[in-house]
Parts: sequence; C-alpha cells; structure tokens
Amino acid sequence: MKLDSPLLNKIGGLLGAAAIQTYMSTLDYKIAYYDRSVDPSSPKCHGQKIYIFWHEYILLPIYIYGHCNISMLLSRHRDAEILSHAAYHLGFDFVRGSTNRGGVAAIRKLLAKSRNMHLTITPDGPRGPRRRLSPGSIYIASKLGLPLVVGGHGYDRPWRVKNAWDRFAIPRPFSRARVIASENIYIPPNLDRAGLEHFRQKVEQIMNRLTLEAEAWAAAGTRKVGQVCNSRSGAPLRCQRLYENFDCRTKAPRLRRGA
Repeated sequence: MKLDSPLLNKIGGLLGAAAIQTYMSTLDYKIAYYDRSVDPSSPKCHGQKIYIFWHEYILLPIYIYGHCNISMLLSRHRDAEILSHAAYHLGFDFVRGSTNRGGVAAIRKLLAKSRNMHLTITPDGPRGPRRRLSPGSIYIASKLGLPLVVGGHGYDRPWRVKNAWDRFAIPRPFSRARVIASENIYIPPNLDRAGLEHFRQKVEQIMNRLTLEAEAWAAAGTRKVGQVCNSRSGAPLRCQRLYENFDCRTKAPRLRRGA
C-alpha cells in the first residue's frame, strides 16, 4: 500500500482528529472578543464571515471552532491531505486550493460556500513567509463582500518546530492558551492593486498586534475584561460562555481606504 494512499490518508485524518481533541482538551482556554457577535458559535452571530489566523497556531482554532458551520481553505499540497480529513472529523467543511495555485476554482467554490457558511483561511500558509499576510485573503473578502475577523492566538511557553517555515507552535499539556478576536473588518469592493496592498498591510498589522497581545496574555496568565473561560474538563469552549463587558479602548479599527 502506498504511503500516500487515500485509505491511509483517511485513517491518518481520523487518528489525527482524535489526537487533537484529546491533547488540546488539556489546555486552559480563554478568549477575549472586541465584539461578541463575531463568535461563530454564538446565536448573536449573524451573517457570514471570513476568519483568519496565522498558520503556526492552526491547532487552536481547529479544536475550538469545530461544528460551527465553517468551511476551511486548504492547499492542494499532499501535506494537506491528512489535515483535510482531520478537519472533517473535527467538524469543518473544506475547499481545496489556494489564492495562487488553482485560485479561480477555489474562489468559485468559496463563493458557493459563503452563501450559507463562514470561511476560514491561514493567510500566510501553506509555505509562508511567516506572519506575512498574502493579498489573497483581502481579495476574497473584497470579492465576496464578507467581513474579515482576525484571530490572535498564543500559548504559554510553547514548543516550536524550529525547522518549520512558520516555527509551528505546539502547546505544553495543561498550559494556558489565549485568543483575542477582532471585530468585523470591512474591505471595500472592486479594489485595484494599490488598494489591495493598502488593506493587506493594515490587516497584517492588526493580526500581528493581536497575536503578540495573545502571546503576552498567555505568558502572564492575567485576567482580561470580557474574557470567555473554559474549564479543563475538555468541553469545547462553545459549551461554556461567560461574557462580561469588554474594554474597547484598544479596539481594532474598521478599515477604510486611506485610514
């Protein structure tokens, strides 16, 4: 049997999903929202959105936001075969392709999915550069007319895969995991190349800022106003929502051209 056979990929995806659920359930999670309505598991979430986060932290959102009516964009590369099957078992739909390779077909599929599903993209994947936003996510948000929601993620003293292009983060068992989610970020339609680059830079700045803030929050272990808590019982975050008023003094801006 070939090592990349469909059967082995399916088995690997099933085992991978079980391993992610078991391992990630040991973590102490908290989330802070600038706007509670962007939470895809909340009944207050209306309208479809595009959730973006850096590739190195994919384990965290793929565990937290399963079964939330989200379709994930995954590359056509062989490395994503097992991940696509794991994502399916964790409660995600997916589209294979990228904004570069097979881009037109992928965008058509995303358009169809976006009529009744949220979308999620790792905008620096699958090959980097690390923490650099590709223009594809901005183009898709502009083309589909959907707001972006930026997720900043962080672990307390994670292990890093040093040979990986993104220095992939693996949380330590029973450590802290933190997420900070922006409000809706609206991208205007019909952007030219200069407009795409303008918003690419702005969203990248917000994404890196929220990531650094989430990493510092995880390392410090302090409390944020408006955080969402989860026990160590292994129950997904969506089962236990403990909202408070959020301090919006550092609110991520709604981006407009020229901002």
